Amino acid sequence: MSRRRSLVSAWMTPRPITITPSASVAEAYRLMREFGVRRLPVVDDKRALIGIVTLSDIQRLIPLTSEEQDVESALLLKDVVVEEIMTWDPIAVRPDVTVQEAAELMLDFQVSGLPVIEGKRVVGIITESDIFRLVVEEWRQEEEQ
Repeated sequence: MSRRRSLVSAWMTPRPITITPSASVAEAYRLMREFGVRRLPVVDDKRALIGIVTLSDIQRLIPLTSEEQDVESALLLKDVVVEEIMTWDPIAVRPDVTVQEAAELMLDFQVSGLPVIEGKRVVGIITESDIFRLVVEEWRQEEEQ
């Protein structure tokens, strides 16, 4: 399948780890470390997208140059919640848009990942890593021909 016609639904990470706006930034940081992600969609109790929080948002609060345990302790002492540092109403895409369209949005808005929504509900996330996987897969297929 041509990458220009590949749909986000085929390359996104389904059911991403999410967080609520009232959760602590320390919890967001813990989830990012535990699951190896750099961004968390922020959702309400119906999983409707209301924002996004990134590792960069947290790094602006506490520089992540010290030991991870020290960072977690510093974040707990800050007593900051996600809604205080998140980006409200982020750019998002539907699962039926092309990966090319998603990539163009990422470039235009200088972001490295987009929540994927159906209606307002978060159903996935597509990142620059997912797009890179698509490119590598396409190159492999070309080599095999």
